[in-house]
Amino acid sequence: MVMKRRDLFAAGFGLVAAAGSAAAQGGPVRTHALSLLGEPSLPRDFPHWPWVNPDAPKGGEVTLTGLGSFDSFNPFILRGTPAIGLSNLYDSLLVESADESSTEYCHLAEWVELPADRRGVSFELREGARWHDGRPVTAEDVAWTFEALRTHGRPFYRSYWADVTEVVAESPRRVTFRFRSDENRELALILGQLQVLPKHWWEGRDFARPLLDVPLGSGPYRLERFEAGRSLTLRRVEDYWARDLNTRRGTNNFDAIRFEYFRDATVAFEAFKAGQIDFRTENVARNWSTGYDFPAVRRDLVKRDTIRHELPTGMQAFVMNLRRPLFQDARVREALVHLFDFEWLNANIFFGLYARTNSYFSNSELASSGLPQGREKEILEGFRGRIPESVLTTEFRLPTTDGSGNNRDGLRRALELMRQAGWTVRDRRLVNAQGQRFEFEILLNGATFERVALPFVQWLGRLGIEARVRTVDPAQYQVRIDGFDYDMTMEVLGQSLSPGNEQRDYFTCARAREPGSQNVIGICDPAIDELVEMVINAPDRQELIHRTRALDRILLHHHYVIPNWHLRAFWVAFWDKFGRPERSPRYGLGFPDSWWVDPARERALAEARRGL
Repeated sequence: MVMKRRDLFAAGFGLVAAAGSAAAQGGPVRTHALSLLGEPSLPRDFPHWPWVNPDAPKGGEVTLTGLGSFDSFNPFILRGTPAIGLSNLYDSLLVESADESSTEYCHLAEWVELPADRRGVSFELREGARWHDGRPVTAEDVAWTFEALRTHGRPFYRSYWADVTEVVAESPRRVTFRFRSDENRELALILGQLQVLPKHWWEGRDFARPLLDVPLGSGPYRLERFEAGRSLTLRRVEDYWARDLNTRRGTNNFDAIRFEYFRDATVAFEAFKAGQIDFRTENVARNWSTGYDFPAVRRDLVKRDTIRHELPTGMQAFVMNLRRPLFQDARVREALVHLFDFEWLNANIFFGLYARTNSYFSNSELASSGLPQGREKEILEGFRGRIPESVLTTEFRLPTTDGSGNNRDGLRRALELMRQAGWTVRDRRLVNAQGQRFEFEILLNGATFERVALPFVQWLGRLGIEARVRTVDPAQYQVRIDGFDYDMTMEVLGQSLSPGNEQRDYFTCARAREPGSQNVIGICDPAIDELVEMVINAPDRQELIHRTRALDRILLHHHYVIPNWHLRAFWVAFWDKFGRPERSPRYGLGFPDSWWVDPARERALAEARRGL
């Protein structure tokens, strides 16, 4: 389950709920929380999240980074480039616990009810929930939001909610979703993630079009002001209806959150060093190792920290677009994998800080390894003849080098695979039987990954492959990705500990043809379609693990991507004006939700910066 991008054991398999006597009698279950992996750890009356400071002071402002530009405050559709930070404007039915995997607690909804047949879910809204204009949040708002997103929103919503047959506002505060079957174990949970929008505000506006009207929300912040494409400021809502709820106590502590946009990451880093930006997460190993030797760091005015997490890291990779004939032969794709020298990159560019990614479900128990055994092998045997034979006979291992940059073994293996696929080297150029050159473009979103792509281009050139790097701004990049207008790009396929409905958007035939889907690879394979449905409808946790590992193996042995690397921690840097809880949640960073501006630190920082 991923939504932004993450069994009902009360009466058989499915969602674990805080079940009462009704569950024991086979009746509906009324609960304050839902979980896919075990009993929710917090009771209905828990006072606040365990990782927050409930007495954190409110106040102060924080300035954060945006990259590129924006031209819309509608982040739910394909058209336009939406501003960041807009999720702070809206409330969801349930709120995910950042300390428990795949567990959500009531927020906008006061209760969740699961029927005895598990073919639906009902949410009863809190009586005091209201929009910023004072009007109540209603079940009709929920139903309208669902239909608007499914009809006009990004394709993701249609795949994510494909098993919902109907949504009905049964009363002003009760909304019910009905399901196609009782097999989709996570559907109630992902409906709880729905960010509810105000039907009355959208009346007279076209939901399918970008807009820069200041949107109406119900969340902890409202949009105070903006300069189109350059900046926006969110202001904390003083009379926020949920400010004293356990799901909000100790969070949303900043009076204002400002986003300043920069054209590229290099300029954004310079702005941070100059004190224009207060906090940044670092994702460039070179910067982390060598870029923080500036006066504010030496004077201890800028702090750095490595915050460990337990999040699955998914798959970051160079993705080959199978819609291009050039990449439709698996031998060609495997050859390109052999030409990528991760060990050289890690030693010479990444300061040895990264681990190689060798699974679509890396850093989790869902990742496959070794040869398939037991139930996992039994699942794969059912696909024999429709999947690569190597899935059952050969352990998947990425090629490794000595890091010297002299990848002779990789070149030899790649050349052999290319020859098998009909490509030969002629006059130092790789050509096919018709004399056409093997050439393609690597599309990048900003200059950060040029230092990875350019060495890769050189390695490809040793085999006579002509590759070009094309770097575009974030807005143009998104348009090209949504339209599948690329040969190869770098992409992240995020995963959670409970994969489910989002796998349709990543890997199935229906999404390969739908512009704006997350099937950036262009996978269309009936066997994978079938296994994705098996993952979604797994009857229990152990079977989910077996089925997910089987899916992982098939994806890996098709060599759809050139896997990159991952890190099991957050790298953060910030000007020393903040207070923060004693610990971070297991599955999140905790910023900006649970940090706050410490008045004493802020005053000391302001005084010290006068001397810089």
